[in-house]
Amino acid sequence: MDIIIQPSSLGGAVPAVASKSMAHRLMILRAFAANDCELACTTTSADIEATRRCLDALVCRKKGNPRDGLASDSGDLDGALISNLQSDPTGCAHSCGSEIVLDCGESGSTLRFLLPVVGALGKRVRMKRHGRLAQRPLAPLDAQLRAHGMRIWDEGDDLVAEGQLHGGSYSLPGDVSSQYVSGLLMAAPLLPESLELFVSSPIQSRPYINMTIDALEQFGVEVVCDKVGMGTATCERFALSPTPLTGPARIEVEGDWSNAAFWLTAGAMEQDGVTVTGLDLTSFQGDRAVLAALAAFGARIARQGNAARATRDMPRPASFDVGAFPDLVPPLSVLAAMTPGTSSARNAGRLRLKESDRLATIACAINALGGKAHIANDDLVVEGVERLSGGTVDSANDHRIAMMAAIMATHAAGPVRIVGAECVEKSYPGFWDDYRMLGGIAQEATTADDTPT
Repeated sequence: MDIIIQPSSLGGAVPAVASKSMAHRLMILRAFAANDCELACTTTSADIEATRRCLDALVCRKKGNPRDGLASDSGDLDGALISNLQSDPTGCAHSCGSEIVLDCGESGSTLRFLLPVVGALGKRVRMKRHGRLAQRPLAPLDAQLRAHGMRIWDEGDDLVAEGQLHGGSYSLPGDVSSQYVSGLLMAAPLLPESLELFVSSPIQSRPYINMTIDALEQFGVEVVCDKVGMGTATCERFALSPTPLTGPARIEVEGDWSNAAFWLTAGAMEQDGVTVTGLDLTSFQGDRAVLAALAAFGARIARQGNAARATRDMPRPASFDVGAFPDLVPPLSVLAAMTPGTSSARNAGRLRLKESDRLATIACAINALGGKAHIANDDLVVEGVERLSGGTVDSANDHRIAMMAAIMATHAAGPVRIVGAECVEKSYPGFWDDYRMLGGIAQEATTADDTPT
């Protein structure tokens, strides 16, 4: 599906969608909790559904009760309550058969979180990978899992894993995906022995590891964190023991700062601004840093209760080290593209390993609409212009590129066509509805040769 957008101002208030980052974590832990625990998740997405689908397969949940999953049979996804999948998930191995098929869709979080978990359960699984997921790296996590009892190999786009994962001493570099660390931490309570994980400093995307620790603590798991010397280097040590998971009677998935960042960025370009409600202003989510980043670009920021608001004030270029919040580069690049002067996102190399080579696709999107962006090693450098021209942006099947282009389009001189705009379903299926609610003019292209003029 292609979307054609006419320039228009965005304004008003919009509720945040549920954080898929926290939803993944809470769903996995709740699935293996010994007690009844309701998980309230106000919205869903393709990635959240991938984790739910895999957990269904892992614990052999019988379908039919619309309260047992994210959605009822009618497809109504809002306000859904997720009940425990099964009180004894490890007891279903025989009923599932010798190999369990886990369809991970295009969700890197689902794959990287569940791979250590299935090892802790001693299951044999075939993990289906779609889109670019089969090309996204697993090293050195896979090497650590093999060294501790698992067998893992590729069969085409599928990943096959089997064997009992054991505890002991694990090590990972800190400059790779934090999802590797989070996956091991969530598997640790299910292991037969204690686990010590040593991660070299500095750790990229540390806020996401803090989210995992917070989720584990909500389910009664103590995570010991300290710093230790390893030769001339310093490492962070995470220590966990086998622990029965016990969750609260009810837990709610907080609002998502990563997607809220696009609306707040839109507000930073408007005199009337945009408000996003349903956010935790003390959240462990690293992308809460969007408020400070927008302020650095000269926006006026207001916080009240569970809401954040951004409005235009004194625009100026800005530069950041984005190692701790790489998902903010697409929305912040919108401001950079339309703020005269030079802005940059440093330490952004990990963006190459996202749903697209996101360093390249961000630069391409800006240049396609008449902006000026280039890549210098692992940095994105943007020379701001007074106004973008409009044109066509290929989303490259990357949800954040499509959203970025939609926000840029509001201040372009002419219409903008976004190719593959349905990719927003990965994290935000209601994006286009909310875009129109805030005043955006977006219409599905009726013919293949509709081009902005």
